[in-house]
Amino acid sequence: MSIIEDLVIASRICVEHGVIDAYGHVSARNPENPNTYFISRDLAPELITQADILELDMESKPIKPDSPRSYNERFIHSEIYKARPDVHSIVHNHSPTVVPFSCTNCELRPIFHMAAFIGLGIPNWDIREAELGTDMLVRNSLHGKSLADKLGAHPAALMRGHGSVVVGEKIQIAVGRTIYLEQNAKMQYQAMTMFGKPTEVIYMDDDEVSANVKWQEYYRSWDLWKKKWQKKLAQE
Repeated sequence: MSIIEDLVIASRICVEHGVIDAYGHVSARNPENPNTYFISRDLAPELITQADILELDMESKPIKPDSPRSYNERFIHSEIYKARPDVHSIVHNHSPTVVPFSCTNCELRPIFHMAAFIGLGIPNWDIREAELGTDMLVRNSLHGKSLADKLGAHPAALMRGHGSVVVGEKIQIAVGRTIYLEQNAKMQYQAMTMFGKPTEVIYMDDDEVSANVKWQEYYRSWDLWKKKWQKKLAQE
């Protein structure tokens, strides 16, 4: 199934671009059964192969009872898939330049046209909205539903002191948004600190956001990234 290959490649792409490392994960809704999704077993994303991909139901339980353990935070994926029928792929990441925006009052805004989707709104979720005194991991459906509720109809949500969750109607959209979210955060920070003091930054306006979001499915980026990784994986 091509979606399995895409999921492995998506994981490698996110590692290559520094938005996930040994932690973080990518999932894809099963195109043949919208009530299940694919995600890796509990493994560093850079090591994932097609044999490591599991199929889970909407309660994040494996379809095959003898399956190995998946990620603790798999509930991020199941609760968002339940709440968002339009979403077919999810990336949970610890993107380093994004994290500071999650724990300050500095709003992440679109400065870079490739990240125009930020202009659709990126809410900031605090796990304390679901439960106090946690280790900040989304370990159950209660946490996952709270995050899904905060995400709402938006393309991404920040996770306070943790990272973000990014969604898309296709796997290349979720991956592209994840990478360009990090790039936008870095550019925004650079612009805000130019000349050693905060400066007035010119952000994209609503019309510019709308005009860019219409075409941004990141096909060209995905084609480039995927072909590179198909060659690398063939050599492993």
